[in-house]
Amino acid sequence: MALNRSSSQENMNDLHPDNPIHSIEMSDIWKQFSDVVANHGVDLQLHAGEVHALLGENGAGKTTLMKILSGYYRPDAGSVLINGQRVEFSSPAAAMRAGIGIVHQHFHLIETMTAAENIHLGWNDTPWVISNRKLIERMEAINRKFGMKVDTSAKVWQLSVGEQQRVEILRVLARGAKVLILDEPTAVLTPQEADELFQVMHSLAATGRIIVFISHKLDEVCKVSDRVTILRKGMNIETCQTCDCTPRSLARMMIGYDLISRQNRSKNTADIDALELRGVSALNDRGLIALKDINLKLKSGEILGIAGVAGNGQRELAELIAGLRPVTQGQMLLKGVDRTGDSPSDLALDGIGHVPEDRYNMGLVLEMTIMENAIMRNYKTHPISRAGFQNKIEAERFTNLLVEQSDVRTSGIQVPVQNLSGGNQQKLLVTREMHTATSVLIAVHPTRGLDVAATENVRNFLVHYRNNGGGVLLISEDLDEVLLMSDRILVIYEGQIMGEFDAAYVDKVDKEEIGLQMGGKRKGIKT
Repeated sequence: MALNRSSSQENMNDLHPDNPIHSIEMSDIWKQFSDVVANHGVDLQLHAGEVHALLGENGAGKTTLMKILSGYYRPDAGSVLINGQRVEFSSPAAAMRAGIGIVHQHFHLIETMTAAENIHLGWNDTPWVISNRKLIERMEAINRKFGMKVDTSAKVWQLSVGEQQRVEILRVLARGAKVLILDEPTAVLTPQEADELFQVMHSLAATGRIIVFISHKLDEVCKVSDRVTILRKGMNIETCQTCDCTPRSLARMMIGYDLISRQNRSKNTADIDALELRGVSALNDRGLIALKDINLKLKSGEILGIAGVAGNGQRELAELIAGLRPVTQGQMLLKGVDRTGDSPSDLALDGIGHVPEDRYNMGLVLEMTIMENAIMRNYKTHPISRAGFQNKIEAERFTNLLVEQSDVRTSGIQVPVQNLSGGNQQKLLVTREMHTATSVLIAVHPTRGLDVAATENVRNFLVHYRNNGGGVLLISEDLDEVLLMSDRILVIYEGQIMGEFDAAYVDKVDKEEIGLQMGGKRKGIKT
């Protein structure tokens, strides 16, 4: 161990913080956890001045590879060369001293501290004794150096998500990062904030830095990166110039078939209101107003998308319709019948299915078997229940039907759900709720955290349900997904509907206006 530490220290001394990083070469990288081979002889070359996208399904080895590069893991075999010199990092701090930093998808900020305090926290260059005014002055200098605008004196909780992300990036850059790894950086950003981030990425690359961009949004990869490397099952599939790729070609390389198309949907000729909310208001868990005078109609055979940044009432809206949150004002009608105040079980019996935001704590019981989770909605009803007793044959028949329809990969229906992959868990949940939803399916972030293949499966399920006359309320922070899947779009901001858009002709939708409304603004209106 002492030898390894010495070797690592020598490498870092040679890689002086003031010296540029021209190239990184990861050669024949292997990493195994128990019986799982996460990286299977991976090669990756990164060059100064480029934005390099890293793509792959969940479990493809992207995160493991980047954790090796940033010092979280050591490879079982293979080498990492910086400027042609072999390096071994014993920790993320060692990698950061060599100029390699990572910004995680989930921010590591202390919300009660200011942006300036967060930047300086744990930084060796921070003086032992320093006034708040001096902290802010130092932070302002960092702002100017990297061309980013952050309210340095504001508490983190007072900043927008985009500003919080800039604080994370500045914290890494201030420590001398020449290689910046961004893990799913646009997951919680509005389109405008994402565009601002892309400008930052390009400007940083223009100064000679290496930017590694991990994203599941293929349009963004094509928009922002110079080259793209695709991993599958821990191995390299291809590295290519992004200008030679399209989102469809990238997806085809990743999953082996084309992405879902709007042409997969039938024309909706029905004019039946599956669900209607009239002037509905509700409170959040803290007793504050979360929804204000919501009016919406969801027709049978329609996908109605709800676009918005997290925390603007989407969760409360879904829970209200599912009967999990009381209506404080207004009415909820299901096929013209007032069902305001009905219980979740009554609403489920009347045809409302609910794919919740948190599949682990609300949608599934991980310790229970696939069969127990599959019959969770109808274990009391005929034919699974007869005279108060479970009919095991019918329970198994129904479960096998769900497993077949959802293409869940499992060795048997008595396997605990926690043994399934995230994609298989979500497919089981969505299909179960579609069987419950004879009228309305509420789908909240139905593809969050899924790889491309699982995402396509879930989206196909929703379109199939819609084509067969069901009404889908799709709630997602991914505007690309909302645009792709929806027939109509409502934008929600601070618990109110900001506007409505016809998404039947997706190329004609005013994406800029949707993005503005997601941030609480409208074109031509100063706020």
